Amino acid sequence: MDAFADDIEQVLIPETAIEDKLAEMGAKITADYRDRSLLLVGVLKGAFVVMADLARHIDLPLQFDFMAVSSYGAATKTSGVVRILKDLDHDLRDRDVLVVEDIVDSGLTLKYLLKNLAGRKPATLEVAALLRKEGIQEVDLDLRYVGFDIPNEFVVGYGLDYAEKYRNLPFIGKLKPSAYAS
Repeated sequence: MDAFADDIEQVLIPETAIEDKLAEMGAKITADYRDRSLLLVGVLKGAFVVMADLARHIDLPLQFDFMAVSSYGAATKTSGVVRILKDLDHDLRDRDVLVVEDIVDSGLTLKYLLKNLAGRKPATLEVAALLRKEGIQEVDLDLRYVGFDIPNEFVVGYGLDYAEKYRNLPFIGKLKPSAYAS
């Protein structure tokens, strides 16, 4: 997108690669949850793009819900303090739940979220993440579906933002430091 061309240092994952990976993940999820009803839980705001496109590749009865959590604010690194800004509308008890994430980096926010959701007694609780940053996980997480492992770079696009910008880019790109330097 031309509006942000001067802010992007490099395209790490092009749009077509994301589309192909989401189709692959959707087929695997469809096979794994065959004959079951699945509740997708999107972690806002970043996961809304991933969840919408992934859902179109899952050939099952689906329901959707969203949570909003914050551990970043306008920073480029997590603060480690997690706040629930919007909770779920659905009861998770005895449901098959798949949490959809845009990116997993330290894992601290997701660990907190999974502990919170597990306490609601779902039948199953798994995670689908488009991106996982390599080598920076501070906690051990079992991610059932992962699209891409990426280097420890600050990335934007495809739902990922910096200061609420760049979410609408159709690719994953590395932001130039000048775009977030103060």
